[in-house]
Amino acid sequence: MVLSSFLITSRETLEAALVVGIVLAYLTRTNNEQYRKTVYYGIFAGIVLSILSAFLFNIFAGGFEGRAEELFEGFIMLFAAVLLTTMILWMMKQRKIAQEIEDKVARHIAKAQFNQTYAYGIFVLIVVAILREGVETVIFFSAINYASGVSFIGATLGVITAIAIGYLFFASTKKINLKKFFNISSIFLILIAAGLVAHGIHELEEAKLLNPVVEHVWDINPAAPLAAQGVYPLMHEKGAIGSFLVGLFGYNGNPSLLEVLFYLAYLIGIFYLYWRIGSPSSAKAAKINNFKY
Repeated sequence: MVLSSFLITSRETLEAALVVGIVLAYLTRTNNEQYRKTVYYGIFAGIVLSILSAFLFNIFAGGFEGRAEELFEGFIMLFAAVLLTTMILWMMKQRKIAQEIEDKVARHIAKAQFNQTYAYGIFVLIVVAILREGVETVIFFSAINYASGVSFIGATLGVITAIAIGYLFFASTKKINLKKFFNISSIFLILIAAGLVAHGIHELEEAKLLNPVVEHVWDINPAAPLAAQGVYPLMHEKGAIGSFLVGLFGYNGNPSLLEVLFYLAYLIGIFYLYWRIGSPSSAKAAKINNFKY
């Protein structure tokens, strides 16, 4: 629970921080620091809108009961898994993200020389970057909360860590290997997404929308003799190891056949795409630019 929350917020915050950092560094390098305030206003607006989106989402999500709630939880988990997958693959395929952002800022600055209104293009760029990551975080946390719960400590540490990495990346003279960070975190996020897929299928089975085919392929969640005292076997979903795996990867001690099939199909598919994008033969087409500056 702590690690999954940490990974989500660290990835999302770091991506937003990199965009902001690239824009600020470009403004400094091109002697256009008069637009820095526009960036800061964009950061503030993006955070406020992200908080508002979380508030509205919670109001909307809290209106479901019974079967409708099971359906909503199931679909939000599957949607979150798709969103996570898209984010991971998109980041892997970016080759010149820094250059693309710089080009956008340069166009807005050029237009602002004739009409100051165009300076708001920089504002919009920052707002959209932060709001996008904020909305994604809301959806991810909603799905994870249904599956295993969200850790405030993990989420907070993730934000702090991402901001620190982003600052060091632009302020430090030593090269920080962001590609390695994204590659390692992507593996964990893929496993989290696979757990969300399986858990989403489980919720849709509970809502009688899907047939489990075989209710329990295996069951290592038998009633523990000491369950009344809160003692469970290690791999039980409430056991020492099992509860940790539930919080991190959506572990299930008694999955249905359909859950297992979807879990394996997702892992096979995503790791194949991951390998194809990162393989030497496609390095030129899929290589991350390391956000080189």
